[in-house]
Amino acid sequence: MPAKARKGRGAVSRLPGRFEQRLVEKIPADITGDPAPETVLRAMPARKIISHNKSPDIPFDRSINPFLGCEHGCIYCYARPSHSYLDLSPGLDFETQIFYKPNAVQSLLAEWEKPGYVCQPIAIGANTDPYQPAEKKLKITRRLLETFLEHRHPVSLISTGQPNK
Repeated sequence: MPAKARKGRGAVSRLPGRFEQRLVEKIPADITGDPAPETVLRAMPARKIISHNKSPDIPFDRSINPFLGCEHGCIYCYARPSHSYLDLSPGLDFETQIFYKPNAVQSLLAEWEKPGYVCQPIAIGANTDPYQPAEKKLKITRRLLETFLEHRHPVSLISTGQPNK
């Protein structure tokens, strides 16, 4: 029986991630009559906050992602497979298991203070939206932007422009 779409969710399934070690078949909520899955926020302290890339296709080489996963649930999102590295589904888990970096500002300041750091523009939100519903409560993106302003460091922001749910 095909799964039904849920209001406010882009995915209809929880397919196993390609790196998943333990395969567990889950029964879709719409078959069991269970309510739609709730969003779970989990702290994931950042070891290193600035990601680097050398892709000729991307117009920036440094980025910060305050969140892993995205509650907006855009079905076309290119970031969905990133949850596979956490043994989670790129489907509903990507939309309902949101990881945030509570020490983002402290980690950023520590990287700026390292000898040899070169001030270059940093993009925020290159993988998942920095302004998703969790930001309303956590204010991680806001604190990061305030830190960039305070230190007059160049920054850019990428957002889907989705209204908070």
